[in-house]
Amino acid sequence: MFLHRYRDLIVPFTPNAAMPFRSPTVRAVLALSLTQLIGWGATFYLPVVTGPAMAAELGLALPMVMAGPTIMLVIMALVSWPLSTAFERHGARPIMTLGSPVGAAGLLIMGLANGSVSYVLSWIILGLAGACQLTTPAQIAVTEIAGEKARQALGVLIMAGGLTSTIVWPLTGFLQAQWGWRATTLAYAALMLLVCMPLHWTTLAPRPTEKSAVKAAAEPTGIDRPSFALLATSFAANGFVTWGFALTIIILFEASGLDHASALAAAAFIGIAKWAGRMVDFLGGRRWSGFDTGLAAFALFPLSFIVLLLTSSFIGAVFFAALYGIASGVAAVTNAMIPLQIFPAGAYARASAKLAVPLNLSFAAAPPVFAAIMTSAGPNAALWLAFAVSIFAFCTLFSLLLLHRRMNNASQRN
Repeated sequence: MFLHRYRDLIVPFTPNAAMPFRSPTVRAVLALSLTQLIGWGATFYLPVVTGPAMAAELGLALPMVMAGPTIMLVIMALVSWPLSTAFERHGARPIMTLGSPVGAAGLLIMGLANGSVSYVLSWIILGLAGACQLTTPAQIAVTEIAGEKARQALGVLIMAGGLTSTIVWPLTGFLQAQWGWRATTLAYAALMLLVCMPLHWTTLAPRPTEKSAVKAAAEPTGIDRPSFALLATSFAANGFVTWGFALTIIILFEASGLDHASALAAAAFIGIAKWAGRMVDFLGGRRWSGFDTGLAAFALFPLSFIVLLLTSSFIGAVFFAALYGIASGVAAVTNAMIPLQIFPAGAYARASAKLAVPLNLSFAAAPPVFAAIMTSAGPNAALWLAFAVSIFAFCTLFSLLLLHRRMNNASQRN
């Protein structure tokens, strides 16, 4: 089944099916899989490994060091909206190519930082780079080059993205042990400049030809505001849960009575379940719409929290991890797929870039909010908050489905 789906992805773009790497889509997806791994691994995931060493050498408190990724997400949110028009007019290729040297500059400043000012400045620059090249721009680039096969191509890209922490954390730990955190940061800057920038320029689709531009102009490019508001609200609420709740999983397992080793084992199972969730959509996505898989995933989130509220055993924790992980994996794909269904092709890039604003703000706000609730009211309060917000996210997505069907029926009658 997996090989069948992969063949369906590459063959329509391949003059000679025996040589799939001639396919522009395959080359772009492989290149973006690598550049996204480097981009996220060298920025957002970096302090998870190097944070303590950074704090000790720079004379900063560890929470200050760990606030760097939050600064990055806030800047990404602020920049994504004005960038939306640029993506629509010029395509993803020039913007992502520009984002690579900007990211390298941010990492260079971080690697040479000597205090809080230069450290914060580095994350501000990385936020600018992230808005140009991380996740949303990559998804826009895939839809530009894959056309009708965008769903399959996005599925491959998102599945590859699920391996980022698995690959980058051990690599970062090894490099830091050999060279120290500064040299490791500078090495990642070199990768962004020497690997990501050339790949973005050589593998992504160039600016559309005049004929393509005329065709795009003939399509409706308006963004329905009620649909956009419902989608943004639902995705932001779900992102708030997944990004904030991730910090409390081990603590909640321990609060329910598990020892530390059992809590770690149950939490580690979430990563496997996430991969399984992404694989489920990749293999069966042709038969299901983005709404089908999205609603199923969003329904699993509150169900998983009920399991955790009612159980205190290791088996119950693993069952929760399976439900939560599968839901997280499918939801990651849904975030890329549903905009393809509800927005016209000519407005997809602009709508996706604008969606990144509430998403990144919710991602940035979730960790400190959940940490504050856990400190003041206890771990179970964070769990109840996640349960309530996940119910709200499901209801909002279901409302979007009803609105979308009503609009389609009205369009057919007209």
